[in-house]
Amino acid sequence: MSSYIIEGGRKLEGEVTVSGSKNASLPIIAASILNKGTTKLYDIPNIQDTRITLEILKYLGCKVKKSHGKIEINSKNVTKKEIPEHLMSQMRSTVVLAGAILGRFKEARFSYPGGCDIGARPIDLHLSAFKKLGINIIEDSGFITCKCDKIVGANIDLDFPSVGATENIILASVYAEGVTTITNAAMEPEIVDLAKCLNKMGAKIEGAGTNIIKITGANKLKDINYTVMQDRIEAGTLLCAGAITGGNIILNYKTPEHITPILNKLEESGCKIKIEKDKVYLQAPKKLKAVDIKTMPYPGFPTDMQSVFASTLTLAKGTSMIIENIFENRYRYAAELKKMGAKITIEGKTAVIKGVRKLSGAKVKSTDLRGGACLVLAGLVARGTTTVTNIEYILRGYEKLDEKLTNLGAKIYIDEEN
Repeated sequence: MSSYIIEGGRKLEGEVTVSGSKNASLPIIAASILNKGTTKLYDIPNIQDTRITLEILKYLGCKVKKSHGKIEINSKNVTKKEIPEHLMSQMRSTVVLAGAILGRFKEARFSYPGGCDIGARPIDLHLSAFKKLGINIIEDSGFITCKCDKIVGANIDLDFPSVGATENIILASVYAEGVTTITNAAMEPEIVDLAKCLNKMGAKIEGAGTNIIKITGANKLKDINYTVMQDRIEAGTLLCAGAITGGNIILNYKTPEHITPILNKLEESGCKIKIEKDKVYLQAPKKLKAVDIKTMPYPGFPTDMQSVFASTLTLAKGTSMIIENIFENRYRYAAELKKMGAKITIEGKTAVIKGVRKLSGAKVKSTDLRGGACLVLAGLVARGTTTVTNIEYILRGYEKLDEKLTNLGAKIYIDEEN
């Protein structure tokens, strides 16, 4: 098990570039199965989740080449229709491969997905949507087999604007007969990126970024080059790292409109934010002010930033309140922050954070991807040494986080022995 060792108390200053988006890369990699040819992708982050997804593609029969930030995927000779259980169990996002395999072959077999334990994330919405497209579902001994003679466009009204379900419906419907309409669709920028990529291939997708998406079945797709959007959660994490340390950082980031709720809360906490072409400037005050946050589907405050922002507020003046409306098990990091001296009270969906004068270094454990990142931020400002264990969770979603923080003046390194 690897750990981050962090010497706290250093103000972050300098310029840093945001990597390609984890949450956009995974469905776009899956989409390469559909074009039956070559897809060249740029800015795919070199993280555990993308590596696992590419391993699954190789297992299915894709040829994958990597070089200098480019990934070339040839899906011409894909023959397998089953996602291997040992890879499926490592991350939840592998479920979007089901939609892509179904879209191409009208058949797919997979087990229930794994990933971070942040609460119930059933795939019922995915399966009920598949049924509406005319796909038969058989569940047996933990495996799900999806099969049909043809996929037929349908009207699908989602009970909740699930990102994964929206992506899976889009992928499964690209070659469907007729028109598929998704209402109450997820509106996240990652959905827009997937649609842009597929439309460049020759798909016919309208309305991505709104709550109604229409997919008209296409006959064939073509080879493309595509650059994935930057990671808005990494952007928010780096800005919060600057804020918690009283720092002054410049973020090379092209789409600040994707992180408007985060920027608003940072300004509310006392940070000065300036946006110029492809750059976001943050100047933190000596002491942050308490703020209240409610997580909501996009364009609301993102649940993936909740724990990171909670860490930032541990030293803020006053009392902050966070209400988590998406995942019920997302406060597991709180017990770890308390070991460092944070004052956090959890009751149901609500966390109350009373700002303290200082945090102290301690040995703490990552409980999930974003919870792990919040502990890293706490370590940056804590007095003494912080050891964050179980960082495999963090490495799943952040590319070279330790290097980026080091370049901004942090003292952090990976210890492979702990």
